[in-house]
Amino acid sequence: MSRAVPEPVALIKQRRDRALAVLVEGVPYIRFLGVQFDRRGDELTATLGYDGKLIGNPLLPALHGGAIASFLEVTAIMELSFNLLWDDVESGKIAADSLSPETLPRLPKTIDFTVDYLRSGLPRDAYARARVTRQGRRYASVHVEGWQDNRQRLFAQATGHFLMPQRDG
Repeated sequence: MSRAVPEPVALIKQRRDRALAVLVEGVPYIRFLGVQFDRRGDELTATLGYDGKLIGNPLLPALHGGAIASFLEVTAIMELSFNLLWDDVESGKIAADSLSPETLPRLPKTIDFTVDYLRSGLPRDAYARARVTRQGRRYASVHVEGWQDNRQRLFAQATGHFLMPQRDG
């Protein structure tokens, strides 16, 4: 009895990176905000690159609360969406080569999103990571943490509840 040869890790990484790139490309608002995603294993870190258009209070100066909330919400939605998309790609339900912004599955819809502003967002890059605290077929709950210079010193955090897209099967 012969064993199946495992797939090279480099190919799996390429598929994951392609799935993430197409997913991000499919949401124009992400480009508008200037958010980028870095994937390490199954962990996504979002980066909101500093841009003067994100300043809400020029006297401090501080990032606009709406920009911060949008950044955290986009991070939560991308975490959920990437997990779903990756499961579909790995199971063979969706071919990674056929992925395009037009062929992507639907994104989760926000039910509610509560942001805790812990301190002013400084005029510099910001980072965020989302953790799915509950995910079912119809509903998901996500916690997001945002920081700038020190991961232990959060400047904002959020909790969101999302309606999951209907899936075949």
